[in-house]
Amino acid sequence: MILERTLHHFPLDPFSRQARLALGEKKLDYAEVIERYWDRPESLAALNPSGLVPVLVEAKGNDRLVVCESRALLEYLEEAYPQTPLLARDQTERAEARRIQQWFDRKFDFEVNGFLLYEKMEKRLLGMGAPDLGGIRRGRDGVRSHFHYLEQLLAERDWLAGPRISLGDIAAAAHISVIDYIGEAPWEQFKNVKTWYMKIKSRPCFRPLLSDRMPGLPPSAHYHDLDF
Repeated sequence: MILERTLHHFPLDPFSRQARLALGEKKLDYAEVIERYWDRPESLAALNPSGLVPVLVEAKGNDRLVVCESRALLEYLEEAYPQTPLLARDQTERAEARRIQQWFDRKFDFEVNGFLLYEKMEKRLLGMGAPDLGGIRRGRDGVRSHFHYLEQLLAERDWLAGPRISLGDIAAAAHISVIDYIGEAPWEQFKNVKTWYMKIKSRPCFRPLLSDRMPGLPPSAHYHDLDF
């Protein structure tokens, strides 16, 4: 029987992008269902009680596996499809990759996305009015603070967790790519971060993200360029 794989996601959701990047890096084919999760569709809630994306569904005949939430989804892909690993065998490197993944999913999401994506994207989606300039300033301060930290890491490493691409890079690229979409990534001030981003942006797994568009919110002028 043929395995059918479907990813329920929203294109500009950083957590959905992690799933897409991991699936692409592992060269796993899948169908897509775009979910307007803020509308709380019953079909999505039937798959994931939290009503959030991403959700991966794998079906073979009458058997169906549903994997919800980005962390569980990424861990599942790593265990089920180990042929292209995104966690190193070295325990120290694995721990560092997970730390960086957590850094972005908690700290970056709270200090950057919670302001910039909320003010510039989520308010538009929810019809909540104009962005608050104070919130945008706080988000921009957060971006610079995080980029300073990444600049230091990348001065000594090829990738964020060590010599190989890992789930840490997948998480970072997913979050930063949305910030780049809305034109809030200060690339010229952070050469090491820009070089790292150009490397991961040039990988085949990243190509589908470059075609993402949100009605009424076009991407930054350089968003689709591999050499920017």
